[in-house]
Order: sequence, then structure tokens, then C-alpha cells
Amino acid sequence: MYSEKVMDHFTNPRNVGELENADAIGEVGNATCGDIMRIYLKIDNNIITDVSFKTFGCGAAIATSSMATELIKGKSIEEALELTNKAVVEALDGLPPQKVHCSVLAEEAVKKAIANYYDKMGIEHDILKGCDGCCDHCHHNHGTEE
Repeated sequence: MYSEKVMDHFTNPRNVGELENADAIGEVGNATCGDIMRIYLKIDNNIITDVSFKTFGCGAAIATSSMATELIKGKSIEEALELTNKAVVEALDGLPPQKVHCSVLAEEAVKKAIANYYDKMGIEHDILKGCDGCCDHCHHNHGTEE
């Protein structure tokens, strides 16, 4: 059973759509469930001034994407990097255990977008260093380098 907040963010998602002239884009996906999330960021003076998302997936994937954008909008990059899937789940008043992976994707999409921004700006980072390949999207696919 989904919480009222999950249902609200699913039926009335916030910050949905493609953000034109985004400063950064982060996309992740899960081959097992088929969810794909793309997060767009506008960044000015180290602050996320605008954020949006496009998600192909289940209701929980849409709700977690929506909530993640709400949690980082107006925050500094450093604050956004502290976003955890647990914080997304808590902000939604919980998720069924089989849907927690959606919150992990939301966290990873935000971090991937920030890594994309740092790459564009020529800023050294290790944001994706801890990636364990759970999203099947990057070159860290379950420990096997491509």
C-alpha cells in the first residue's frame, strides 16, 4: 500500500518535464524493472536554481523522482550531494520494500547529474566512485568494466 504522499507525487508530480538549457543531466536506469530516470539541473553560483525530471517507470519511480527534485531545489550542490534514498523514502512517508530501489535510482540520478555538471566545468570529483553498478547504466555494471 502506498502512502498519501506517494500517491500525491505520482498523480501530481512536481518539476516534471525537460529543462531547456540545463546545466547538467543525469540519467540512470534499472534493467530489472525497466525504470529510467533523467534529472535536469540549472545551477547558478553553486545553487540548484531549477530542477526537473522525466521518468519512465512505475508510480513509485515517478513519486521518488518528484520528491527528489523537491528536496534539492534551492539547495547548494554540496547539500544535494547529501541526498540519500532513505531521505526520499522518509519524505514520502515510506515505500513498500519491493519499491525502495526506485528511491535508490532517484538518489543516483541526482548524483549523476551533479557529476555531469562537474565534468562540464572541469572540476575533479569522485561522486560516482561508490557506484556498485546497481542501476546497470554506467561502466560499473556489477563490477565488470566495459
